[in-house]
Amino acid sequence: MSGFLDTSMVVRYLTGDVPVLAQRASAVMDGEDELLITGEVVAEAGYMLTTAYQLPRELVVEHLSALLRKRNLTPYGLDKGLVLQGLLLCRGHVSFTDAMVWAAAKSAGTDVVYTLEDGFPDDGIEVRK
Repeated sequence: MSGFLDTSMVVRYLTGDVPVLAQRASAVMDGEDELLITGEVVAEAGYMLTTAYQLPRELVVEHLSALLRKRNLTPYGLDKGLVLQGLLLCRGHVSFTDAMVWAAAKSAGTDVVYTLEDGFPDDGIEVRK
């Protein structure tokens, strides 16, 4: 069986917050089911963990990267290696959302991203404003 993960599942799994919910999240995440995760969920989880939980960006990148390396977890419509590369960009000032847009563009074979932001990552991408 396969299914999509929601941000709440990821956050509870990584934080252990609300033990009964964290246990349920662990049962799913550490189970045998094939799990799909969207770039939006990765970005939202990163945002939640750095803002609501006030965890350091480096730690969040480390934990999200470890999560994405799980064998039963696949980024939906995105290359796993590029999502992991995108997360590494977040160690600095790149937002988790911009990193997932970067990973989506690279996964799609697109070399151009249109943005009005000055800090959008240009690693292998042409940024047009």
